[in-house]
Amino acid sequence: MAEPEATTKTPARKKPQPEDQPFAEFVPRLLMPAMTQACATHGGSAPALQLQEAPMPVVGCRCWQIQGELPGPRRFWLCFEQPDINSRKTFALAESGQEPSLLEPFLIDEKRTSLALLVARLVQRLDGQKWLGPN
Repeated sequence: MAEPEATTKTPARKKPQPEDQPFAEFVPRLLMPAMTQACATHGGSAPALQLQEAPMPVVGCRCWQIQGELPGPRRFWLCFEQPDINSRKTFALAESGQEPSLLEPFLIDEKRTSLALLVARLVQRLDGQKWLGPN
């Protein structure tokens, strides 16, 4: 009796997730447009967004950050300690003409960050501040 041949199957490769892209591609191409669209969809104005490496609000150490401005002028900062969306993140905001005085931890309990999670929590935070939509 002949023994059946062992077939070697290579496991199917997982489709790369958007979050697997390098930080410098993911943030301007996917995250920032999604943030703009989500804020506008939630009833607010679309924020003017800018990605840059600059001193972190309040503490001054350099980091990558998305700086956003809404009418008012209301400003917010989403800071990444490293150029990696899974690195530690902080959030700051300031009302018209003032400087931020408090850094808040942002998504500290998440081991893996996704595009949807970043956008949803940012909108939730801005809406909690009553900066989006009719409140």
